[in-house]
Amino acid sequence: MMKTIGKFLRLSMLMLVVLTTIGNLAAAPKNADNDKTIKILAIGNSFSQDAIEQYFWELAEAEGIRVVVGNLYFGGCSLEGHLSFLKEGKSVYEYRKIKRGIKVNTPKVNLDKALTDEKWDYISFQQASHFSGLKDTYMPYMKELMEYVREKVGPDVKFLFHSTWAYSEDSNHSGFKNYDNSQMKMYNDIIAATRHAMKIGDFYKVIPSGTAIQNGRTSELGDTFCRDGYHLNLIYGRYTAACTWFETIFGLSVVGNPYSPRGISERQRIVAQQAAHAAVANPYEITPIE
Repeated sequence: MMKTIGKFLRLSMLMLVVLTTIGNLAAAPKNADNDKTIKILAIGNSFSQDAIEQYFWELAEAEGIRVVVGNLYFGGCSLEGHLSFLKEGKSVYEYRKIKRGIKVNTPKVNLDKALTDEKWDYISFQQASHFSGLKDTYMPYMKELMEYVREKVGPDVKFLFHSTWAYSEDSNHSGFKNYDNSQMKMYNDIIAATRHAMKIGDFYKVIPSGTAIQNGRTSELGDTFCRDGYHLNLIYGRYTAACTWFETIFGLSVVGNPYSPRGISERQRIVAQQAAHAAVANPYEITPIE
């Protein structure tokens, strides 16, 4: 009798362990890698604000990926401007960081403070939008800035180049005249400058946000991806850029990702995801979205 009870208790304990293990596995994030948190910093401006401050963290969370997102923000800042701030030691940035889904904005931060705040896995660079298609504005500023960052954070960090979008056809941005006020000329010049940057810079990948937006413009949504002629539409414009960052960095198709921002329609969500997916597959070519 006692043997039977003992055997029953051992079997019960075994079943409890098995069920607990299964439950823990079911609850674990789908793409968790030993609780690894991926840390990404953008040295940017309002275009990096549009791309990663809103929906990128949520897209990652939907796939069980833990991320810390930082944006070193100074409106309209060029590569030359970033290098100038660095050399002069100026604390002019607003440092926006998203951790555990909570965004904290810290004013009057310099480049060194942001670079050493976390052990970054990825750091992105980008040109100011009005110079984004002008190859002559990239050097020597980009090279000097990258060399400093590499020395500061170490050899393991991966550099990303954020290739930004062309303005709307009706944009009144003063920099649009650099491209004869033509969206397609601006887009093609950005692609040429991006190819140039990727050849001369120590970049791991290009983030083709500009191509994703141009892809989206071929859909029935048309030339509506900017809210003021150059900054992105607050919902599906920003969502398209965030989807592009997501797929580029994590290598996972964003098509079918369950996260949708509030206010987006099903059609807008599909166009955004497909436009980003096609851009990552073909970063230097426009893919029509039907």
